[in-house]
Amino acid sequence: MPERLTARVASSPMHAPTSSFRPPRFIPALEGMRALAALGVLTTHVAFQTRSVDGSVMGAIWGRLDLAVALFFALSGFLLWRPHADAARGGRPAPGVRRYLRHRAVRILPAYVVVVVVVLALVPAARGANATAWFANLTLLQVYVPYTLVAGLTQMWSLAVEVSFYAALPLLAWFLVRLRGSRARWRVPVMLVVAVVSLGWAFVAHRLPLADGVSGTLWLPGYLPWFLAGTILAEVAVSDSGGHGLGGRLRRLSARRVPMAVVAVVVYAVACTPVAGPSGLAAVSAPQFAVKTALGALLGWTLLAPLVLAPGHHRFLASATMQTLGRWSYAIFIWHLAVLAVVFPLVGFALFGGTMWSVWLVTVVVTVGVSAASYGLVEEPARRAMRDRERRGRDRGGDSTTVASAATATSAGSVTHQSNPV
Repeated sequence: MPERLTARVASSPMHAPTSSFRPPRFIPALEGMRALAALGVLTTHVAFQTRSVDGSVMGAIWGRLDLAVALFFALSGFLLWRPHADAARGGRPAPGVRRYLRHRAVRILPAYVVVVVVVLALVPAARGANATAWFANLTLLQVYVPYTLVAGLTQMWSLAVEVSFYAALPLLAWFLVRLRGSRARWRVPVMLVVAVVSLGWAFVAHRLPLADGVSGTLWLPGYLPWFLAGTILAEVAVSDSGGHGLGGRLRRLSARRVPMAVVAVVVYAVACTPVAGPSGLAAVSAPQFAVKTALGALLGWTLLAPLVLAPGHHRFLASATMQTLGRWSYAIFIWHLAVLAVVFPLVGFALFGGTMWSVWLVTVVVTVGVSAASYGLVEEPARRAMRDRERRGRDRGGDSTTVASAATATSAGSVTHQSNPV
């Protein structure tokens, strides 16, 4: 579901030790990684709808690309939490809550509302949705209201979870507010404890007296470890580990691309086995859910840590093409299932028919085109209007607290779903 930092890239010494390296405010490779995550979600849905998730080895690989959501959540955690981690160590002030929430709403809602209206009004499989489904989807409450995950919008469960994290993040910041300065070293252990405890959420969710059509495993507690992988990474990125002890060794290892790539491949391979549960909509046991959640958190860490903790330039992820796709990644995520519903009749295939790669290619091309239009006509104008309004408020001598935190809040407010959600 799914923060593009807007500050410019700060120059960094290419040979600085990773133990003291502090990442710049804008990390181009994260935009490219967000684009890959969006395409991963698209690919797994194409695979399911062409029956390519068929029990084979490749079917397991395509089916488990739903872990791209873990990458989106970890990105959100890192980019939205970084200002708070920095503030705890005497850096810039943490973003004001009102401004932070306003940025989140402007980033997410305009394009999202357009997609919901288009899908519920025009996509044949969703056109008969009742008033409850309209309300639940427009308000991002579909994971709490029975049977309101409708065709063309089923991926939005993760966006509902992401919005829950947006609401919870200021509470987490308030909870850790005393762990500042010399006490900041305790912030990571506290987050680790919360992450480990939340791995048991499925055992609780399976016992909740919920209505038919509602799954407690689709609520924020079930996916908190994925977000916390990013918040912990933010804490590590801004800390001064000094290069000594377990923390320093972990940081140096996490900054190395090759070891982290090897771990990521192993983690993904394990996730493709039955230990992480079946792919798709089949029922997942509580132990399988816990294993999949833990593996997703590890995957998010291994893919993001080398991009964040070490100086250098990632040629592919930072390329102009990947940067552009990163800006459009939120739109790719929210539009691709609606596009996929149109692609099957367009290419002459029935649903759950056709060949995966022909459907995938047409879906990517059409989705990217629609996403470019969505970004240019809806997302960017909405953000520009907000920036202009805030600028006018500052020119009139607006709230000094808001002005003081503007730069930091921009980083947190134009981050994950500033180019992202899944």
